[in-house]
Amino acid sequence: MRLARRVGVLMGGLSSERELSLETGEAAFEALRERGHDVARIFVDHDLDLALRAERIDVAFLALHGRYGEDGCVQGLLEVLGIPYTGSSVLASALAMDKLKAKELFRLHNLPTPPYYVHRRGEGGALEQHGSFGFPSVVKPRAEGSSLGVKRVDDAGALECAVEEALRFDDDVLVERHVGGCEVHVAVLGGEALGAIEVAYSGRGIFDFAARRGRGPRMQKGVSLVAPPRLSAERLRGALTFAERAARALEATGLVEVDLVVSERGNEYVLEVDTLPSLGPASLLPKIAHSAGLELGALIEAVLDEARLHAGGRSGESRVRRIHDLPPERRLASEPH
Repeated sequence: MRLARRVGVLMGGLSSERELSLETGEAAFEALRERGHDVARIFVDHDLDLALRAERIDVAFLALHGRYGEDGCVQGLLEVLGIPYTGSSVLASALAMDKLKAKELFRLHNLPTPPYYVHRRGEGGALEQHGSFGFPSVVKPRAEGSSLGVKRVDDAGALECAVEEALRFDDDVLVERHVGGCEVHVAVLGGEALGAIEVAYSGRGIFDFAARRGRGPRMQKGVSLVAPPRLSAERLRGALTFAERAARALEATGLVEVDLVVSERGNEYVLEVDTLPSLGPASLLPKIAHSAGLELGALIEAVLDEARLHAGGRSGESRVRRIHDLPPERRLASEPH
């Protein structure tokens, strides 16, 4: 019989994706409450450590997106406090958030990824650094989520504008070669592919932040969703296996969203890995789960079941004694003066 645990849903945060995080957090909170969990909302800000001590939670459900939530910062705090959490480790979270380091690891693991270079602030203008790289290209901040600051560019003028916009989010900008084909987003849970969805375009669109925030079966800017993807059974199996390998290359655990492109020749290219994908009403993961026959509440329960501590090779909460569980004399010695 499972022991009752107090679950804290961490939401909000300090990034530009705060509103998206609140949607994920509310979805998780309601689903867990309906399933009988003792659950509390914890709104993340600079006083998160105080909130965690006050709520005395046993496990953290991370509904955060972007900087200071998806990049390993909050995960590190939870490791120090001994609170098991959903999602990936500190290292895996940081690597997935850093698109440059993630691509370097993909290449190390023989996982094709679109050719790219890094535009660095202060090292020359956009055209100077672009050189003969060519078009079309995709411009994105090095460390942002939810496709914030992501633009497709087809000429020099668009490149300059896109780089300037991306520099609002980061000092380093990733410029990738645009790879044509079927864009597929795969949900991986516990290391195994759960299902996939195709993002289809009617023109030269791209699945940017505005498109991701679109409502209904048809998204913004001529973008639509197809589940399952319009691939042959063999190609779809290959794409799912490829996504599992991409998540494994970063050692990402829990629920993961892997974005990839299946080219016209049938080759897969990994774009990026999201270690804390959105679960809000307009997001892809609930749609993938639904197409796989899994309702949102069951998906969120499965994510919670994956919660753990990672540092030092710890596989569970039984080896950890949190500060508020220590005897008074040990607690005083453990806390800073």
